[in-house]
Amino acid sequence: MTQRIALITLLAFGLSVSISAQEHHQSETAPPHRIPHAQADIEVDGILDEESWDTAWSYELGYEVDPGENIPAVVRTEVLMINTNTHLYVAFRAYDPDPAAIRAHLSDRDQAWNDDWVGVVLDTFNDERRNYLLLVNPLGVQMDVIEAWPNGGGVWDGIWDSAAQISEWGWSAELKIPFSTLRFQRSNGPQIWGFDAIRGYPRNINRQFGAFERDRDNNCYLCQAVKIEGFEGVSPGKNLEIVPTLTGSRTQHRDDMPDGPLENGSPDFEAGITGRWGFTPNLTLSATINPDFSQVEADARQLDVNRPFAIYYPETRPFFMEGADFFSTTLRAVHTRTLREPAWGVKVTGKEGSHTIGAYVVDDDLTNLIFPGSQGSDSTSLEQSSTASVLRYKYDVANNYTIGALYAGREGKDYSNKVAGFDADLRLSDKDRIVLQFLSSRTQYPDGVVSDFDQPEGQFEDWAGTLRYFHETRTWGIWGVYSDVGKDFRADLGFMPRVDHRGGEVGHSYVWTGNDNTWYSKLVLLSAIYYRKDHDGNLLENEYAMRFNYEGPLQTHAFIRPSHAREGYNGEEFELDELSIHICMTPTAKSHYSLNLITGDAIDYDNTRPAKRLYLNPGFWYRFGRHLRIEASYTHEELEVAEGQLYRAAIGQLNASWQFNSRAFVRAIVQYVDNEFNVALYDDDDMDPIEQHLFTQLLFSYKVNPQTVFFLGYSDNSAANQHYSLTQENRTIFAKIGYAFVL
Repeated sequence: MTQRIALITLLAFGLSVSISAQEHHQSETAPPHRIPHAQADIEVDGILDEESWDTAWSYELGYEVDPGENIPAVVRTEVLMINTNTHLYVAFRAYDPDPAAIRAHLSDRDQAWNDDWVGVVLDTFNDERRNYLLLVNPLGVQMDVIEAWPNGGGVWDGIWDSAAQISEWGWSAELKIPFSTLRFQRSNGPQIWGFDAIRGYPRNINRQFGAFERDRDNNCYLCQAVKIEGFEGVSPGKNLEIVPTLTGSRTQHRDDMPDGPLENGSPDFEAGITGRWGFTPNLTLSATINPDFSQVEADARQLDVNRPFAIYYPETRPFFMEGADFFSTTLRAVHTRTLREPAWGVKVTGKEGSHTIGAYVVDDDLTNLIFPGSQGSDSTSLEQSSTASVLRYKYDVANNYTIGALYAGREGKDYSNKVAGFDADLRLSDKDRIVLQFLSSRTQYPDGVVSDFDQPEGQFEDWAGTLRYFHETRTWGIWGVYSDVGKDFRADLGFMPRVDHRGGEVGHSYVWTGNDNTWYSKLVLLSAIYYRKDHDGNLLENEYAMRFNYEGPLQTHAFIRPSHAREGYNGEEFELDELSIHICMTPTAKSHYSLNLITGDAIDYDNTRPAKRLYLNPGFWYRFGRHLRIEASYTHEELEVAEGQLYRAAIGQLNASWQFNSRAFVRAIVQYVDNEFNVALYDDDDMDPIEQHLFTQLLFSYKVNPQTVFFLGYSDNSAANQHYSLTQENRTIFAKIGYAFVL
């Protein structure tokens, strides 16, 4: 209890000190650059031949900002910008002395990061905290994301147009961005936005160029951005987007493995509709009824043998991805992947002045639960509906501080979980930052859950808190983290599979930046100490680790990480020495190779005894021309105990895709799992010594934009054990069509 009071006092002290501190001194900045207004629309074809471009604002990307430190860019890049009442137009001239070396491939949206690209950063609220990033490769393939500081932002699928052309002098690109796609300040007069233009130039070294010098002694990137001015009178129009969807599928399933027949299931058709209305330029209302939340993209298989905690999977569903960064906090108290089968949902997101708001209510027909602990987690699904409600609020104080509040609650029959608390991001100076969060929870589970999963009876409460400090300079940094999560804390709408722990870490880093004459582009040495125990005083982990990072020619990234740790598990303590190695490289435009290796001491969590672990994860992708891409990965893990090999687990995956153009592709996926267990060394008598799974999928995809789509696919699953070989369990044919009406 004393430690909890001390942490609350420390959080309050950090907040009061930072808010009362003198505001960060800002250097004098140049006046904003005026963006001209054009009367005529521009044809987006990648060729800058319209007269409007002659009157556009233009700017040079004169600096290499990574890995070089504000050195002159080795190639010339020019960005141009102009706007009409309804659209923002951005164009690039990316000069190249060797156009044959330009890396350009057809790929699905958001998948061209290894190519050449150009892009624009737009801080439309000029709050120096959040920005849109829109990129395009030399064949017009789009990539976009929302970046938020310091919590990372999230996926964003905006509807905008782009085109690009490769020529004898390099390549050019045009972007047409509807104001209805962006959220921006509500103002009748001129607006000031933060702006950067960037170019990726992957050759022997992957270089990035930018429009301004970046001060690496300043922890705020957007505070240094170029300022642009204009946009008075611009309108998002009706700002209404309506997306009806129709999904159909039919599954055959073998109930009696392996000899029973494949039984025909009934065809399943579901119609849904999702709408988005920007009722002001800065606030958006989204609603959905019977939405299609089917996952067309298959999750990458992850190794789940000897893993005591639940595995994290990212969110990929459009309704939840929009505005996801509004709900992101240091403690992962909101993770919408926990919402399994929503019947309807309503969401509001936006920003008004210094106030940021995000809220949603979703009715879910299935209630997923994770039961966290200090040394492992369990899970179940309740065949009952529940209503999830999340409210997020943030308030900006000057350009240094952000204070926020969060509520996340879910209620069903004989069940409720409510989480509420506050957080803050405090930039004390260019080099110093404090991030903190405090949450409390109140939970009640149905009687069946209480008895089946050994959960507390009745209504129970607890809390969680974290305090993080970062000091970052051009060459070195230090950090410290302290967290305390109570035994009975639950965040059922989030992903926090571990509770009942307190402790933290301290660390140090040092950076060496190379140049064209050195054997490296960047070197980083890190060292850290981690310590954590449960609330009864039992050790959970005490680790000492070092890590050496390398970046260099052939776009090579590598690290080596030796560590020594003591870990407590199930009443025993284990000494663990481990070595982790990672290396990846992209030696040509066509190929990429990677390898992860972990070897050393481990714990057999199923039987509470020491073990030796070998983990290997090689992978590669290769491109045949601009259309065909092959990607393969393999994961292999062995665990040895004193009596012999305990298990061997393997996952192999092969993807092959043919991209017809920037809108359409066909792809095949094969995933194979092959696990062997020495059951004589387990206490569990019901284990199968052999476990095999085979998943295949064939998918045709056509996307006019992220919402106007057509998918047609086939997938099947097969399984095997010691009694029978691989036998098909089920197979499914499915189709989906969605059309975005943008008004």
